[in-house]
Amino acid sequence: MPYSILQIDPYLAPYSRDIDLRMEQYHRTRRRLVGDGESLAEFANGHNYFGIHPTADGWIYREWAPGADRLFLTGDFNEWDLFGCPLQRLDNGVFEVCIPRRDSLQIGQKIQLIVQRGEETLRRIPAYATRVVQDPTTYLWCAEIDDALWGNFDWKDKDFRPAATPFIYECHIGMATEEYRVGTYREFTRQILPRIKALGYNTIQIMAVAEHPYYGSFGYQVSNFFAPSSRYGTARELKELINAAHRLGIAVLLDVVHSHAIKNENEGLSRLDGTEYQYFHQGTRGHHPAWDTRLFDYGKHEVLHFLLSNLKYWLEVFHFDGFRFDGVTSMLYHDHGLGSAFTDYSMYFSSNTDTEAVAYLQLANELVHSVKPNAITVAEDMSGMPGMCLPLETGGIGFDYRLSMGVPDLWIRYLKDRRDEEWDMGQLWYELTNRRPAEKNIGYCESHDQALVGDKTILFRLCDAAMYTAMRRDSNHPDIDRGVALHKMIRLLTATLAGEGYLTFMGNEFGHPEWIDFPREGNNWSYHYCRRQWSLAEDDSLRYGLLRAFDKAMVGLIKKGRLLTRPAHCQWIHNDEKTMIYTKGNTVFAFNFHPEQSYEGYYLPVEKSGTYRVVLSTDQPEYGGFGRTDMTYRYHTQIVDGRPCLRCYLPARTAVILRKE
Repeated sequence: MPYSILQIDPYLAPYSRDIDLRMEQYHRTRRRLVGDGESLAEFANGHNYFGIHPTADGWIYREWAPGADRLFLTGDFNEWDLFGCPLQRLDNGVFEVCIPRRDSLQIGQKIQLIVQRGEETLRRIPAYATRVVQDPTTYLWCAEIDDALWGNFDWKDKDFRPAATPFIYECHIGMATEEYRVGTYREFTRQILPRIKALGYNTIQIMAVAEHPYYGSFGYQVSNFFAPSSRYGTARELKELINAAHRLGIAVLLDVVHSHAIKNENEGLSRLDGTEYQYFHQGTRGHHPAWDTRLFDYGKHEVLHFLLSNLKYWLEVFHFDGFRFDGVTSMLYHDHGLGSAFTDYSMYFSSNTDTEAVAYLQLANELVHSVKPNAITVAEDMSGMPGMCLPLETGGIGFDYRLSMGVPDLWIRYLKDRRDEEWDMGQLWYELTNRRPAEKNIGYCESHDQALVGDKTILFRLCDAAMYTAMRRDSNHPDIDRGVALHKMIRLLTATLAGEGYLTFMGNEFGHPEWIDFPREGNNWSYHYCRRQWSLAEDDSLRYGLLRAFDKAMVGLIKKGRLLTRPAHCQWIHNDEKTMIYTKGNTVFAFNFHPEQSYEGYYLPVEKSGTYRVVLSTDQPEYGGFGRTDMTYRYHTQIVDGRPCLRCYLPARTAVILRKE
């Protein structure tokens, strides 16, 4: 059948059969999982069956381990007798044991799974473990009995709904403290959520929640998919955080990693039942060449059951409002997109495309939106796969947004390789506005990726060493003046052009200095670069607070005017003058990127005649500017060459927003 994606993007016409095959694969996989009657929401309940659960007269534990010969449960409850609690083998590789109340498990007790396969005896962690901790003496990781799945919790968010336009504050619980240590869920709830609310962001995207043995992986090498990281506290404390965020009107997205898993066998899923191919592909296809991790077999029924159940678990048990799916490009292609420029449509539909992974992503989006209709799903895809953010019924993959991943790369190239005088206004407009028709994007100029060790935040790249000595408000330094000015302009341009939503990483709104480097052997296990120095923005003698104030004003203005829901119309680009003028309804954006030249009596083309006034300027003193913009003057349109224009003063390195009264 013809899908409307072909009308939305006519360039797909030669690939109509490929779209048909995409949808046939999705429907075939769905029928294989649930038949014609059962819904995906009814199917994705693995967390309610597998793992450890209380019963009327004891406990029951189940594990899927088809390659194992025998399974045993051991732990504190039986004084670590490795073979004293055997599981019975059922059908389809499922094992089960009932533990009577007289020999019952207790909350807080540690357990492990013992797997026998042939001559091997293996220590493993249950796949559906909801809490995993590291023993402080032996450093071994163990599951711990926890009530995250079935314990009572007093939720207060029944009527909460995410905002229609997401302003996302990307964050990491552990490094959200200013102290030299790992922060906690409760500290984040008390200290960081109020900051986010005050800034005007309505969504947080939390990284590194699922348990991961190596802290320095930033949470991207997951070992235990159902266990919130014990580094930050308990599952109950994570629920308290989400409950509190909802009370503040803040949606909470989970940065979910279903693109790969840690290769560690004692801590994760790799060879859980003694085979290489239980959850993952066998051989080279099961190993990521760049990340040194294991790759899921999305064609296997039980793997889909595990991953889909994982999504439903986070939605229902913890009340997350959706997901940012990490590593989508890696999932979509057999070569993981490594070294591919994706310059031709044929590259999206070649034999390199992993159609089983595409079907999983479609199923995942169907499930998420059926369990929570207002949920938000965001794809981290740099390839630009057509239809990524179109509904399934159109022939799409079903995400709500994709990240505008090319935009931060664009800014890095400009800041590293081009003098200010060489910035191309036409290219900036094209790169910031070019996206697939009818597909929504999250715009951003820097996320956590741009601040990792070996790279620099935008402000640090602009100011470099001068940040250590010249960030006082009473000091004068050309690098700081330039950096502060461009930091605001880059953010404003990106926020208003690069997407239908906006994202920043915590601390970057005020130009957090230096980089992010997790404690590791190479830095003597230091936390110096693995924290957020909030006090910089709260010190009235420094300029960081001025940048934070601008970010708050920018977000507030965009939200109030619903500017991300309005298309941008370019009225004027002049590369020699380094100016760019565009409008969104009654709002006019005027950028002068010239490092030296201010323009007196500059004509700004607008859509409608009338009286306009400045509602925001990057040059306002309260935002670290020089006060060259008159915030009180009313501008009246004049007809120039048959179109309405405003005659304004446009200072160098300044952006001005005017709105029709």
